[in-house]
Order: sequence, then C-alpha cells, then structure tokens
Amino acid sequence: MSARLRKLLGLFGMVAFVAAYAVAAVAIGERLPDVLWVQAVFFAVAGLAWGIPILPLISWMNRGG
Repeated sequence: MSARLRKLLGLFGMVAFVAAYAVAAVAIGERLPDVLWVQAVFFAVAGLAWGIPILPLISWMNRGG
C-alpha cells in the first residue's frame, strides 16, 4: 500500500474515531452529577485521552514502504 493511500485511509479513520469519541464523551458527560469540579475533571481527562488510542493509527500512517 502506498504511503499516500495509507495516510488518506488514516485520515478518514481518525476523523471517524474522533467524532465517535466526542459523541461518547458528551453522552457520558451528560450523565454526570451537576457538580462543576466533577464535570471539569471528566472533560479535561476526556479531552486529552483521545490521543492515546490514536497513536497506533498515526504510527501505521507514518510507516515507510
């Protein structure tokens, strides 16, 4: 598979994952108690945690060959 095609497929995969992740985070966030610090901690963690599952995809996209 060419690098160009791998990056294109990875782009669509990343967009789909981030969209699904955002929907899931908001759905969970709506069920949290109405306490500001609980919501702030949840959304801070959720806002940063999406990068961890994306790392293997980014690695695959940048693989040579």
